[in-house]
Amino acid sequence: GAYTHLATPKRTGGDPLRLAFCWAHGRRKLIKAKPKKGSPIVDKALLRIATLYKIEDQIRGSDPDQRRAVRQELSRPLVDEFFAWLQAQAGRVSRKSDLGKAMAYMLKRQDGFRLFLDDGHVDIDSNLVENAIRSPAMNRRNALFAGHDEGGRNWARFASLISSCKMNGVEPYAYLRDLFTKLANGHLDRDIDILMPWAYVRQPNGA
Repeated sequence: GAYTHLATPKRTGGDPLRLAFCWAHGRRKLIKAKPKKGSPIVDKALLRIATLYKIEDQIRGSDPDQRRAVRQELSRPLVDEFFAWLQAQAGRVSRKSDLGKAMAYMLKRQDGFRLFLDDGHVDIDSNLVENAIRSPAMNRRNALFAGHDEGGRNWARFASLISSCKMNGVEPYAYLRDLFTKLANGHLDRDIDILMPWAYVRQPNGA
């Protein structure tokens, strides 16, 4: 697939990327694979994953260095135990069963599932991103009337800015009005980073 290609040495445009896998997707696969009669393996797996999410709740909004430090201390031992336990349980389940396939999915990709432990910028799952792109995806037909390719790219840039504002608790209209005012007054290109929504919210009065 496209994501796999990005992680290969043949990737166009730079070095191979490291893929971070989404724990919510892994959890969802386990839930869907749970037999109607129930499964102690799935129940225990979900409890272990829930413990990781409780730690994430405690560090949500912290800076990347702090998130990494907490994950190294608290989450890494739990993740190590989870995959060791999951590997042991895999031998008790048919590899051809839905549960066997769900377990194999996580075991095969455990390097990607572990990536959030070493990088405080990486979330434990992609839920935030998926929620952010849902609105543009629903408005995809509107983009057909962008006029031309550059119009479509401009539409995407504004959609990205507005979503970033919402993610950072910034009112989009006020932000864009202030942004265009600063640009019209000659704000220097080299200082453009301080105009990004995540930096804007930290400035006194958004100035």
